[in-house]
Amino acid sequence: MSLPATTSPVIGIVGSGGAYGRWLRGFFQSRMALEVIGHDPVDSDSHTPEQLLEQADVLLFSAPIRHTPGLIRDYIRQSGGREHGRLWLDVTSIKTAPVAAMLESQAAVVGLHPMTAPPKAPTLRGRVMVVCEARPDARWQPWLARLYAALEADCVAATPEHHDRVMALVQAMVHATHLAQAGVLREYAPLLGELQALMPYRSTAFEMDAAAIARILSLNPAIYEDIQFGNPHTVEMLDRLLRQLQQLRALVGAGDDASRAAFRRQFLTGNREAIDAATLQEGNYSFERLGYLLADLSERRAISVHLPEDRAGSLRELLHVFERHGISLASIHSSRTPAGEVHFRIGFDHEYAAEIVEAAVAEIDRSGIGRVLER
Repeated sequence: MSLPATTSPVIGIVGSGGAYGRWLRGFFQSRMALEVIGHDPVDSDSHTPEQLLEQADVLLFSAPIRHTPGLIRDYIRQSGGREHGRLWLDVTSIKTAPVAAMLESQAAVVGLHPMTAPPKAPTLRGRVMVVCEARPDARWQPWLARLYAALEADCVAATPEHHDRVMALVQAMVHATHLAQAGVLREYAPLLGELQALMPYRSTAFEMDAAAIARILSLNPAIYEDIQFGNPHTVEMLDRLLRQLQQLRALVGAGDDASRAAFRRQFLTGNREAIDAATLQEGNYSFERLGYLLADLSERRAISVHLPEDRAGSLRELLHVFERHGISLASIHSSRTPAGEVHFRIGFDHEYAAEIVEAAVAEIDRSGIGRVLER
């Protein structure tokens, strides 16, 4: 392979019509200025597998977890050794089987796992990406370093085996507990009402769990199914989780002082002592911050503004409008729409007269600084 291919390679995406395939195409084109070609059975206008094998210097598999190992082997058979000197990547949530399949090729092999659904943002800033450099090639290392830098993710290195063991806890256990909670809520719905009927009674912890349940049930169910069924370590984790719940059930069912003491010893003191003090302190602080965020976002004395010009000083100009109208701000939070627009939600300290807020809103709209979306 010639040197230019490793400095400005053609990217081939297998699964280019999926959610991550579409996001990756946009990322490679806009952030790295690379040519991207792709194949997807749902897109009749996409390139053929043969065209990807012939033209792509980097082949990236972004397909459903259960199909990825077999799909990789199909490409190996069709490639017939042409992949030698090229780079193969995958972005599935399970790493052992896909990476093992890629290692049957003659390509350099790196398994990637972005720890997020395709974001609305253009990069993975603020998110984690696990990197399994299974068969690195020195010729590809400079380009891989550019890729990691452009993605802006917090990269953590792991072997495929260690990755899957960790994901049995980080993903499979978390999803399983929230899906079980959703099942319990469904069973109680005829007696106490559906989830929305419980939200007026919410605690911060319940609200965050409800948000996690809604997130899981809103996205592609095949992903969550494959995370449970595709990870070889899920059953062991579920057995351990079930034992913990059974022990808790037995203690609460007994209900005597000895059971209360055992509960404190096993579930409170024992678990607390298993986590170092700094981690406990940081986690408790993170929970408090999330509580403050939820409180800010529930504030009714607020407006949402879109700043159409992404330039230095735009937010400062917006804040000066409120200053001129004598409006004190309590909070500012940014978020992105599905289209990627950045919106600022601005909360006020006081219940200002409607005409004061309307005057500020009118100036924002009239000046072109921003577009007020809701108030």
